[in-house]
Formats: sequence, C-alpha cells, structure tokens
Amino acid sequence: MNRRPRRTFTEDFKTQMVHLYLSGKKKVEILREYNLHAVTLDRWIHQHQTTGSFKEADNRTPEEKELIELRKRNQQLEMENDILKQAALIMGRKSK
Repeated sequence: MNRRPRRTFTEDFKTQMVHLYLSGKKKVEILREYNLHAVTLDRWIHQHQTTGSFKEADNRTPEEKELIELRKRNQQLEMENDILKQAALIMGRKSK
C-alpha cells in the first residue's frame, strides 16, 4: 500500500481554509485546489466554530480531559505503590 507522507499545516493555513469556506467558496473546490481530505477540512471548520483553536488539547470534551487526568493519577499511584513495595522488601531484609 502506497501512502503519502503525513502533512502538517500551520494555524494560519487552517484559518485561511476555514475563512475561504465561510466566505462562500465551495468545499469541493477547496479540497481539490489544496489537495485536502474532506474530513480534515470538516474538523478544522468544527474546531474553529466551537473553540476557535486548532489544538487538540483545546478541543477535548470534559470527559476526555477527566480520563487523561485519571490515567495520569493512576500511573502516579502505581509508581508510588511499586516504590513502597520495594522499600518494604529492603526493610524486611534489614530486620533479619
């Protein structure tokens, strides 16, 4: 399967594409002219209209943010638990 390399776009470019669409240029023309995928342009339009930002972190739902925080907290607690287990083993050896 021959895939084209992943392209990155600046915020200015994304904003320009959204403004072209909002000013009345047809989606299909923008997609063809700039060789974009429809899903990409739709995501940019949605992000621009909801938060005004193209950063994924700014466009997360409260549930996604909470899940990320809970995963971080869980990882921290697991690490602390491992440290305590190791300390208990060391202290157990010293007391013998």
